[in-house]
Amino acid sequence: MTKLDFKKQKELYAPATGDFVLVEVPPMWFLMIDGHGDPNVSEDYRLAVESLYAASYAVKFASKKGHEADYVVGPLEGRWWAPDPAVFVDRSKSEWSWTMQIRQPDWMTTAEVAAILAETESKKKLPVVGELRHERHDEGLSVQIMHVGSYDDEAPTLERLHDEFIPGRGLEFNGKHHEIYLGDPRKSAPEKLRTVLRQPVRTASVRAAERA
Repeated sequence: MTKLDFKKQKELYAPATGDFVLVEVPPMWFLMIDGHGDPNVSEDYRLAVESLYAASYAVKFASKKGHEADYVVGPLEGRWWAPDPAVFVDRSKSEWSWTMQIRQPDWMTTAEVAAILAETESKKKLPVVGELRHERHDEGLSVQIMHVGSYDDEAPTLERLHDEFIPGRGLEFNGKHHEIYLGDPRKSAPEKLRTVLRQPVRTASVRAAERA
């Protein structure tokens, strides 16, 4: 049985560290859950991530049994937003809203995943498993870069992205700030953490045409 590893899609999970690059992100399926507040202190955030992993491993085992298809559980990802994007540069974490998510294989149907979530909620006794949803997300054209280092050291890169790269190329925001966590902060030194920073964009001319 060949084991699929999403991270081997280098164009999506291994951008360069020095320069921003444009990438066309295809539609993908995720388990998702929403929340708000500082991820460092929020109990809701901790429960959300714990439930995502529990459910994702349950889907993996069901895939092996029912589809004879194995894969590596994907990395944790987060989409972050706030009324004022400046809060991500100044790290005002209490003002952040988030959707945490883990990628799922295309061959698992919504009905199959719903049954797995119900079973996981019953067995694991995790209070927020019932809030998870199985959803297809289509980001399309995006700018991304690999950040190496502490999450709190992302601010200069985000400032360059927001104030220089995006407007300098006639682009504008077209979705929520997206991060893909390729390191485990419990096991890796902060300076060695690897995070894909991604921002969906569109050309300003497309936006102008939509307003016309």
